[in-house]
Amino acid sequence: MIPSIMTYLQENQLSVLALVFFLSCFRGYLYYTSLRAVDTPCLAYAMHRFRKQWIRMALTRENRIADTNIVANLERNVSFFASASLLVLAGLLTLLNSSDAVMGMLADFPFSDQSTRGEWEVKVMLLVFLFVYAFFKFTWSLRQYGLVSVMIGGAPELKLLPSEEEMARHVESISKMSSKASGNFNNGLRSYYFAMAALSWFVNAWFFIALSAFVVFVLYRREFKSDTLAIMMEDLPDA
Repeated sequence: MIPSIMTYLQENQLSVLALVFFLSCFRGYLYYTSLRAVDTPCLAYAMHRFRKQWIRMALTRENRIADTNIVANLERNVSFFASASLLVLAGLLTLLNSSDAVMGMLADFPFSDQSTRGEWEVKVMLLVFLFVYAFFKFTWSLRQYGLVSVMIGGAPELKLLPSEEEMARHVESISKMSSKASGNFNNGLRSYYFAMAALSWFVNAWFFIALSAFVVFVLYRREFKSDTLAIMMEDLPDA
C-alpha cells in the first residue's frame, strides 16, 4: 500500500502541492483571525466591544424581551446556514454517484485537468470535509447563542441591588459567550468561502492555488481593511 501511495504522490505532485497550500490557507487564516481578534482592529475586535456595550445596557433594563429577541434573530441566521450545510452535503454525496457524467462534462472545459475517478472522489471529499466542518461550527454557535439567552435571563435585575463587581462579571461572561458564538458562526461562513476555492480544483491545480490565495485576500480585506470596519471604529464603545 505504501509504494502505491508514494507512486500516486510522485505522479500528482502539483495536485498534492495545491491541496497542502489550500489547507495551509484555510487553517492558517482561521488561526490568524482568532489570534489577531484580541487586540487588533478588525470586525471581530470591534463587534466584541459593541457586544459588551449591548450587554451592559441590557442588564440595566427590567424588561429584556428585546435583548432576547436579538439573540433569537441571531440563532435563526445560524440555523439557516446549518440547514443549508446539510442540504449541500446531501448534494455532494449524490454527486459521488454521478462521477462519470460530471467528469465527462468537465473534460470539455477549457484548461481542465483529466482527473481519474479516484482523484475526482478526493476533490469531492474535500468539499464534504469543508461543509461538515461548517455544520459543526454552525451547530456549536447555535448552542452558544442559546446559552447567551439563558445567561441574559439569569443575570440579576438592578432592583435586587447587585454589586458593581457582580454586574461587571456578568457583562464580561455574557459578552465573551456571545463573541464565542459569533466566532464559530464566522468560521462556518469562512468555510463557505473556501469551498468556492475548492470548486476550482475540479478545473486544474493552478486555478485552485490562485483562488485559495484570492479567498484569503478577500476575507482579510473585508475583516481588517474594509469601509465597514472603519465606520465601526469611528463609534467604538469603551471596553
